[in-house]
Amino acid sequence: MKMRSFLGVLLLSVAAWGADVTGTWKGEISGPNGNFALTYTFKQDGSKLTGSVQGPQGDPLDLMDGKVDAGKIHFAVNVPMNGGMKFISDGTVKSDDEIAIETKNESGESFGPGMTLKRQK
Repeated sequence: MKMRSFLGVLLLSVAAWGADVTGTWKGEISGPNGNFALTYTFKQDGSKLTGSVQGPQGDPLDLMDGKVDAGKIHFAVNVPMNGGMKFISDGTVKSDDEIAIETKNESGESFGPGMTLKRQK
């Protein structure tokens, strides 16, 4: 029985590593003025990740330094507030439809609790 459980977890892990994150993803994050939605548009080409993020106001912001490797995702965004701030996101592809990410500013300070992104169909 333990072997079946191990194999099940192993198969799910391999599926997540091979997942293509291309598409539209939505999540909600807590901010100082309450919760707000973010919409990510990802385009994956091998391990390279490009795309944008759209908040509740303003134009979409391009992703930088994006990569997907072994079920891990990484990207940065320059946000033009207070003279410009860079936010860096790292996460794990949990399934074909879910990514868990955490975001920090370039000084390493956390940008609130982690966020779960859900693939839009």
